[in-house]
Amino acid sequence: MRDAILHGDASVQRRAIAKAITLLESTRAQHRAQGDALLTALLPYTGKSLRLGFSGVPGVGKSTLIEALGLYLIDQGRRVAVLTIDPSSSVSGGSILGDKTRMEKLSMHEQAFIRPSPSSGTLGGVAEKTREAMLVCEAAGYDIVIVETVGVGQSEVAVAGMTDMLVLMQLPNAGDDLQAIKKGVLELADLVLINKADIDADAATRAQAQISSGLQLTEIHGHASAHPHPHPQAAAGAQRAAHWQPRVITSSALHGQGIDTLWAAVREFQTLQMANGAFHTRRQSQALAWMWQRIDAGLKQSFKNHPAVRQQLPQLSAAVQSGQIAASTAARHLLAAAAVGEAPTD
Repeated sequence: MRDAILHGDASVQRRAIAKAITLLESTRAQHRAQGDALLTALLPYTGKSLRLGFSGVPGVGKSTLIEALGLYLIDQGRRVAVLTIDPSSSVSGGSILGDKTRMEKLSMHEQAFIRPSPSSGTLGGVAEKTREAMLVCEAAGYDIVIVETVGVGQSEVAVAGMTDMLVLMQLPNAGDDLQAIKKGVLELADLVLINKADIDADAATRAQAQISSGLQLTEIHGHASAHPHPHPQAAAGAQRAAHWQPRVITSSALHGQGIDTLWAAVREFQTLQMANGAFHTRRQSQALAWMWQRIDAGLKQSFKNHPAVRQQLPQLSAAVQSGQIAASTAARHLLAAAAVGEAPTD
């Protein structure tokens, strides 16, 4: 599989990438070990792409914009991989995975690879294995890797933690001038794109001015933290503030308007970040954050599988539901059981 990913022709390579991502998404222990070995073999060939994140509310036109941008980049001789995340149903657990149908032209191009993945309940609207899938695409030679999030919850935080640049998409009539500021996402956005500007040009112009003012406020107050150990995204934001001024641009993805302006802004951002060292620093902090996230997930899974926890969990869960014991007390009992093999007697 490694050789097919690195050296296969277009059709063979795309099949190998799809199989590799499926392997990485598997929860079976045997597949996990195989996936780890594959990632280790591919790692020397990763890290050379530009990782772009796109987030925004459902209906803002993310898929249409990404397809237009992807086709634009392919015309310039680039190879584009798109990792899209579909929300999983909280009832059935299933996902539609329909983003490839929204990018019909791009999905048919041999220089593009599109992979929809279910969020599977992962907070942040980003699939658990998206980072690993990104490495596979990089090893295959895709120089632009785009991550499209569900666009709800903590999507902006999650995608900012795995990409080089976060593009936040907004609608012209998304609310008053304080809405974007109240959402707290402007501090993470490297670029704000007001899409569907053709529907109401005046509203798009107003939104552009209002959000630009909001960005100035976040630059004044949002990056002034003196915390000795900032969050990776906060550290990236502080470095960005010194060298890059986030901006607001408009587009109409449906009509292909503003795509060249978007790409020019992305290239300028990349050039500045590479020159001042923030690009490399951001990736280093993201890699460490990724390691700790996987440790947290692994510890949680090991805790659930612990024999003492599995034995006591049904009884304690029932007691919490019936109000016989506080949830915090039950949690302490289970944690103690996992640590020493038996619950505390007090």
